[in-house]
Amino acid sequence: YKKMENPTDPSDREGISIGKQIYTKHCKSCHGKTGKGDGTKAAELKTSCGDFSVPAFLDQSDGELYYKSIIGRDEMPNYEKKIPDEEDRWLVINYMKTFVEN
Repeated sequence: YKKMENPTDPSDREGISIGKQIYTKHCKSCHGKTGKGDGTKAAELKTSCGDFSVPAFLDQSDGELYYKSIIGRDEMPNYEKKIPDEEDRWLVINYMKTFVEN
């Protein structure tokens, strides 16, 4: 996964919009509206949801983000069935990367 490449255009506005819709449906409740890990369900978890707004978030490859976001690990569930379309999965990754504060 570390070397997996994102086949979508991360600057595509329509794709970002689609990614936002999917993120809002599946991710926002834990990861929060702006990806700071402060969603309404975050307090129920034993582990941190992470913070997608810090520049260090971008130090991860797209493949690493895909693995953590779609395949899951620990308390992060697998989303392969909830987000079955491969392109949609990548659009969520692209949207998550818009949270980074420079």
